[in-house]
Amino acid sequence: MASPNPDPNPEPTPSASASAPKGVLDSEHFSPYRADGKLYGFVCVVTGATHPVGRAIVTELAAHGAACIYACTTLTDSSPSTSSSSDDSSLATTINANHPNTKIIPYPFAITSEEDTLALIDDVLNSWGRLDIWTSSTGLLGPPSLSLTTPTALLSLFTTNAMPAFFALKYAPAAMQKTTPRGSYPNAAPKDTAYGSIIVVTSVAGTYGGCWAPAFTMSSHAALGVVRAGVAVLKGTGVRINAITAGQIDVGVDLAGTGRAELEGGQFPPAALQSAEVQKRVIGLERAGRPEEVARVAGFLASGFSSYVTGAELRVDGGASVMNPLTVPV
Repeated sequence: MASPNPDPNPEPTPSASASAPKGVLDSEHFSPYRADGKLYGFVCVVTGATHPVGRAIVTELAAHGAACIYACTTLTDSSPSTSSSSDDSSLATTINANHPNTKIIPYPFAITSEEDTLALIDDVLNSWGRLDIWTSSTGLLGPPSLSLTTPTALLSLFTTNAMPAFFALKYAPAAMQKTTPRGSYPNAAPKDTAYGSIIVVTSVAGTYGGCWAPAFTMSSHAALGVVRAGVAVLKGTGVRINAITAGQIDVGVDLAGTGRAELEGGQFPPAALQSAEVQKRVIGLERAGRPEEVARVAGFLASGFSSYVTGAELRVDGGASVMNPLTVPV
C-alpha cells in the first residue's frame, strides 16, 4: 500500500487550550459535533472485522468520518484465515460504496501474536502517523460444558478472549499519544493532542456466571479485567479503555446447519438457542440484539461524546441481565 504523504502546507491548527484543566480534551479536531463526522480523521483498528459484530463496527466508524480503518481478519497463530480474501474485498467494497473517503484496509492478523500486534502498529504509524481507535472484537465460545473442557481448551479460550485486549492495552497507547499534522489523504485532519480509545467487545458472561459454559465465563471475566486494570495504567496518557458486554446478539447462525465445532468457534452464543417466546419473556426489549446495535455503542466510545468515560462496562443486552441474569443468553 502506498503510504499517504503528509500535507506540505498543513492548515494552521490551534493546540489544546492552555486554560483547559489537565486531561480535558479541548481541541476542535476531536469535537464530536463537527459537521463532517464525530470520528473525522481518525485512524482505527478493528479486529474480528469479518465477523458480524466486527463488520458492523467497521461500517459504523466509516459512517462517522474515519480516515482509515484496518479491518483485521481474525487468525490464530497456526491456522489459516477464517475468511477468504474475497470476503475481505467484499467488506471494503461494500463500505466504500457508501463511504468512499474512508480507506478500508483488509489486514490478516493473528490476534494472539505479540509480534503481529507490534507489526500492525508499526504499519499504522508508518503509513498514517497516528492511531486513534483500537477495537478488539474477538471471541471464542469454546466447549458447552465443563466435562468437555480440557486444560488445553481452557487455555485457548483465555488466550483468544483476553490476550488481544492485553496486547492493545500494552502497545496501542504509545502510538495513540503521537501527534501529526494534517495529511493529504481524504478525510485527513491534524492530531494536535494525545487521544485514544481502546474498546474491548466481550460478553455479558464477563459479569456473572451461568452463561454458555464455565470456560467462556472465566475467559470473558479476564477480558473485562484487562479493562478495569487499564484505567490506572493509562493515567496521564489521554487514552481511555472501556468494554462493551454483549448479550443475545443475532449473528445469523442457523442451528440446523451448524455442527458443534462450528458452534464452539463462534464469538457469541447464537440467538437461535432461545426461541422467540423465551426471548420475549427474559429480555427487557423482548428480542435479540443486532450487530449494528453493538457497533453504535462502539462509535460512542470511540468519539469525544464519551470523553469522561473510562473503565466502564456498557452492557448491550436489551435489559436481559437485569431481569433474569442466570438464564441469559442461553
